[in-house]
Amino acid sequence: MGKKILLGICGSIAAYKSASLIRLLVKSGAEVKVVMTSDAREFITPLTLSTLSKNPVASSFVKNDQGEWQNHVDLALWADIFLIAPATANTLAKAANGICDNLLMATYLSAKCPIVWAPAMDLDMYQHPSTLKNLSSLEEYGNTILGATHGELASGLVGEGRMQEPEELHDFLSTFFSKKKSKLQGLKAVLTAGPTYEKIDPVRFIGNHSSGKMGIALAKELAERGMDVTLILGPSNQTAPSGLNTVHVKSAEEMFNAANKAFADADLGIMTAAVADYKPKHTADKKMKKENTDSISLELEKTVDILATLGKSKKSNQLLVGFALETDNEKANARGKLSRKNCDLLVLNSLNDKGAGFAGDTNKVTLFFKDGTEKPFELKSKTKVAVDIIDAIESLL
Repeated sequence: MGKKILLGICGSIAAYKSASLIRLLVKSGAEVKVVMTSDAREFITPLTLSTLSKNPVASSFVKNDQGEWQNHVDLALWADIFLIAPATANTLAKAANGICDNLLMATYLSAKCPIVWAPAMDLDMYQHPSTLKNLSSLEEYGNTILGATHGELASGLVGEGRMQEPEELHDFLSTFFSKKKSKLQGLKAVLTAGPTYEKIDPVRFIGNHSSGKMGIALAKELAERGMDVTLILGPSNQTAPSGLNTVHVKSAEEMFNAANKAFADADLGIMTAAVADYKPKHTADKKMKKENTDSISLELEKTVDILATLGKSKKSNQLLVGFALETDNEKANARGKLSRKNCDLLVLNSLNDKGAGFAGDTNKVTLFFKDGTEKPFELKSKTKVAVDIIDAIESLL
């Protein structure tokens, strides 16, 4: 494997599995360091973990009696991946809400590498609405959740809540790193995300409900597969992943200028942004006062069609992916857009599908290819939808 694995261990009976996991990882050539909560020390000793990992175990902010600081930032930056296994309901809640009261949480909040959670708890805790909400929040942040499995639990009950076995976790990590050695490694991508705001006056605009979540999930997945990513992000309250070249824009014109420039030497373009089709022909310099009139008319003009323009300039060695959000005649409109705008792949969302569309954490898409084939997917988190889309893009190379 040859990777640096940071293993976070929380206070769960499943902590005993950590010893076997470390042994498997070390045997496969990984370098392993452990950070654990104080409660985890009640279930497995630092001596056991340090002996197996061949590295000191970190569990508090102070290393020794001399007051030497345990640098959580160095730990976080050292790792190629941070796996928290077992992850308790308590730690999941802290992570979802940014509560930083121990070394593990400080390390998590400082991490720039991929984060993976392997939950372990009783079945009622695992299914509690608050836990499900916390898991959803972590996925929204770009973390990966490895679902708990079904089986006998420490309480004596049988159900979902068991942490995945060490062999399963080891296989996940092996697959994760082999997948990241993708065909996209070293290539350049430009991606648009979020809405555009078309100014009416200094305080009003024409816009839409796009959050940028789908585009940001795609940008993160591309970066994890080794691409040099330029993210062109419209007005959004979402935080762009670190390590990307992020260009912040507001209007359709600004987004076009940035996308057109970046696509010139890119290998891949993915246009997920919900760009306004029209903008006011005239913009007021001062706030328009409603007391001056009972009604108002706005003269609108078309904005530049970013996807169509890039499609016309697309070279034979470039791939272009478009998105379509439809409410009727979904498939016919998607196929038409794929052909009309010279895309290699078209991703369709329908507002008729519950859980799809703007602002939410899930999406349901159908992929349309130039050869006439289409591939529908079930409702998934946007993080997982991003994986499906990028897998499809790799298949076109």
